[in-house]
Amino acid sequence: MAVATTAELAEQDTRRLERYRRVTYRSFMLASLGFLGPGLAALVGSYAAGDLAGPLALAGLAGLGVLFACYLWLVRTGLDGGAPRRALVVSGAVTAALTALLLADPLFSVVPVFWVSAVALTPMSRTRIAALCGGTGAVCGVFGTLGAERLYPGHAMPWFGVLPILVAVYTATCALVAFLNRYQRGTWELHQQAYAGRDALARLAVTEERLRFSRDLHDLLGHSLSLIAVKSELAMRLAEADPGRAGAEMSDVRRAARDALREVRAAVHGYRAVELDAELAGVRAVLEAAGVRCEVGDLPDGLAPEVRSVLAWVIREGATNVIKHSEARRCAVTVVRRDRSVVLEMVNDGVRAAADPRTGPRTGSGLAGLAERVAVHGGEITSGPHGRTGFLLRAAVPLPREGGPAGGPGASPAPDALPAGRTA
Repeated sequence: MAVATTAELAEQDTRRLERYRRVTYRSFMLASLGFLGPGLAALVGSYAAGDLAGPLALAGLAGLGVLFACYLWLVRTGLDGGAPRRALVVSGAVTAALTALLLADPLFSVVPVFWVSAVALTPMSRTRIAALCGGTGAVCGVFGTLGAERLYPGHAMPWFGVLPILVAVYTATCALVAFLNRYQRGTWELHQQAYAGRDALARLAVTEERLRFSRDLHDLLGHSLSLIAVKSELAMRLAEADPGRAGAEMSDVRRAARDALREVRAAVHGYRAVELDAELAGVRAVLEAAGVRCEVGDLPDGLAPEVRSVLAWVIREGATNVIKHSEARRCAVTVVRRDRSVVLEMVNDGVRAAADPRTGPRTGSGLAGLAERVAVHGGEITSGPHGRTGFLLRAAVPLPREGGPAGGPGASPAPDALPAGRTA
């Protein structure tokens, strides 16, 4: 039965992180229209009005193209850990040259603001960010004041009144966009940390399980194998001198080997066994990590260990099918006692549109093995569509009679087993 889905879940987490990275990067690409559009409009308008000569307009157009490439460079490297110094220097020089075009049109004021927003994605101290915003605001304020004197020579306010206002406005605007972009970068870092944390927890769980298994095997086999080695060596020495004593020692060796084999089999069986409570908690955590809201009802009291074990296998396989073969956003698990049986139902809302309406979604081959496992206990597995977009997996397992195992003589299957649907 295909129940080991750790690798598939890890691959799904990787795809989700990559998808979020692409969405974040493309959102910044879309934001670049905020300076490309006004910049192109300002170039066309200034050239048409005669405020900008043709060569300067072509140089400004080339500068916008270079700044767009630098903007994408700053965003990509900033999200990946930090932009190199040469990217900051080159983009800063191009931005300063384009900022001078404020003498021709005030729309060019968006260019340095967007440059600050891209630079702010690179990790830096608050002091450096404040200096960056203050310096950019001062440069923009100077060019803006000169542009206002050139374009609007008859305005009422003198230049020494306009300059501090423009410096304060540009500085505040740069600080705002820097804060917003750093907040978005912080969200991206949280996604990376969550991914790294899940990966670290998975590796730690595997490591702890390996250590526990190796420790248990050492405790089980260390004494037995030492005893077998000592008695075997003693029997070899006594084989000629005292054959009877050697035979007795070899009998002890055989008994010790059988005891060790029985203990190892019991230990392996314990590792392979699954517990209903632990499986429910694990399945709920896995489904919610995969974006599926999982609702689990209360468990009936007094269920026999063999019944709890087989129901745990049903839950594990059902969760595997939800993750692998559906697009569910909600999954509900209920376990109820009915007469002389216990019924487990798993319902999800993730039937894919391409599924055959007569047979429901593809659920893989795991249910076939699961049906055999349940049939050993006299139970039955049924599955099929449930409503318009739902899918129902149901297992009915008879409770063992007093003094007898489940599914033994006299055990009857659940009277309310699902009559319709596709039997696994």
